[in-house]
Amino acid sequence: MKDQIDTLHMSADEWDERNFPRPAGCEFDQVVERALSRRGFMRGVLAFGSGAAAMGTGLLSTTAARAQEAGTRFPFTPIDIQTDGTVHVPEGYSWKTMVRWGDPLFSGVDGAFDHETGGTAAASDKVFGENTDGMESFLYQGRQLIAVNHEYTNRDVNLPHTGDGVPTGAEDVLKLQNLQGITVMEIAEGPDGWAVVEDSPFNRRITHNSPMRIVGPAAGHDLMKTAADPTGTMSLGTMNNCGSGKTPWGTYLTCEENFNGYFGSTEESQDQKPVATAEGYTRYGIGADGWGYDYHKWDARFDTSVNPNEPHRAGWVVEIDPTDPDSTPVKHTGLGRFKHENAEVVLARDGRVVVHMGDDERGEFIYRFVSNNPYVPGGSTEGLLDDGTLYAARFNDDGTGEWLALTPETTGMEMGEMLIFARRAGSIVGATTMDRPEWISVNPNAVEGYCCLTNNTRRGLRPNAGGDETPVGGPNPREANQYGQIVRWFPHDADHAADSFDWDLYVMAGNPTVHGDAYAGSPNVTPGNMFNAPDGMAFDQNGLVWIQTDGDDSNEGDFAGMGNNQMLVGDPVTGEIARFMTGPNGCEVTGLCWSADRRTMFVGIQHPGGDWPDGGALPRSAVIAVKRDDNGIIG
Repeated sequence: MKDQIDTLHMSADEWDERNFPRPAGCEFDQVVERALSRRGFMRGVLAFGSGAAAMGTGLLSTTAARAQEAGTRFPFTPIDIQTDGTVHVPEGYSWKTMVRWGDPLFSGVDGAFDHETGGTAAASDKVFGENTDGMESFLYQGRQLIAVNHEYTNRDVNLPHTGDGVPTGAEDVLKLQNLQGITVMEIAEGPDGWAVVEDSPFNRRITHNSPMRIVGPAAGHDLMKTAADPTGTMSLGTMNNCGSGKTPWGTYLTCEENFNGYFGSTEESQDQKPVATAEGYTRYGIGADGWGYDYHKWDARFDTSVNPNEPHRAGWVVEIDPTDPDSTPVKHTGLGRFKHENAEVVLARDGRVVVHMGDDERGEFIYRFVSNNPYVPGGSTEGLLDDGTLYAARFNDDGTGEWLALTPETTGMEMGEMLIFARRAGSIVGATTMDRPEWISVNPNAVEGYCCLTNNTRRGLRPNAGGDETPVGGPNPREANQYGQIVRWFPHDADHAADSFDWDLYVMAGNPTVHGDAYAGSPNVTPGNMFNAPDGMAFDQNGLVWIQTDGDDSNEGDFAGMGNNQMLVGDPVTGEIARFMTGPNGCEVTGLCWSADRRTMFVGIQHPGGDWPDGGALPRSAVIAVKRDDNGIIG
């Protein structure tokens, strides 16, 4: 019981470390030698900032000159750090809660949230779900729709009657399953601000039990078949939905991240699993105990001793049509199976669809998918997210890089197995192990991509889950990296379908009030804007990049003076970064999109602390609406 309770507030990384400890990759003397060998590289980054490693000092000199000439493009006065339990935005801006966990989507549900019970299992798929994350907005027939991910649950908060958050039966498990997944809903702005349009025909919940279609090269593979689905083409549920994406044809992409924590085994040993399955379990972190959800004890679908292939049916990108409430979500196996953070879609010069994706685990890879056929507005989109080539990125120390094709020829793996075990394929071709690739975003006004590398305390110390070394260098220049950085790349020929690129670091997060070395961060990090663990990211129409954090908000030690998690805005041209918003203590700021008229910014507040001013005993995750007081355009 003690072990189960300890998982309540354990991060995915901590749970993985507890269940799948990795051997040390190098001794202390070797670490020092490697650090010294990188000294020239590190001096360049520290002295010259984001572009020095790849472009030399000239680019940064030009960037600094532009910054001085142009001034700031930020239409607000940056705010200070905060450590309290509410949201803060700049003077001239206001915020208001739009929707929170437990708010009804339909009039048949009691609108008064019960803080004693956290709501009933029967109503849990008819209310706004828990722990908001990625979100996208859509304008359809004059209606404002929004799709929002619900990444996971806070079991001690969602099951208050248990006292310890451990499910006591199938009903508790069903409630947790229903509070996760996705909400699609219509919203409208009235005299009191933005609110859910109850009973809208577009309102629906997609949960861990909703029917899904499986398509693409891995559909029907033997590793995808179960007794309930001998065809391997239909599944139930989408889970641990983290980041998001939006297609040019108006559909929503939701990404399955830490899916491994939902599976467990009622047998003590899993040694009898087929070789391919056992290898997949180890690399993807499928353990016998689960992450404390205890699904496997009450729902046989999640018991790997009964259904060893079920975990292979999670870890995909799922497409949802928000305009058709009767449509069945689709899992696209062409995009590969790993711990997807988000899916950033852009068109190549010839119209082919390019999807950028990060695998959010320490030492894993950045991926790209390029369709074989172009997107034609108004034409069929069948196959555009499956018929193509998946790639993994290699970042060279000299500031160049290439996309390495994952094919049966380059990996020696059969096509379906290669996509199901995409991590192994990335290891085979020699992709670069990264410091936890989170959100990727593409500048709408320039051909360049950005990825938040949130942190990696194992960098230079331990290999990744597949045994790949994680050396210090390239886009991961700091050992035991606790602060994170943002890498960006510039595709050759100004084409996102190009197989080569140049790269640099836009920013290295850090704390200049505590450190005087690489851990202070890059020159565009100051005591006035410092942050750690960049996570969420989105560009606005002006080409400014909005950065959200999910880091250490203890405000102590290496994180002294950093305050609560926050949302900043960066200018890719000048390198300038300023703090726009702070969240309540204990929260992650995650998920960002805009209303159709760009006058409202919707932001997610995930797992706020107990001081969150929402009334009642249970702190409830929420989506807030941020506006300018003059109702001007915001982003």
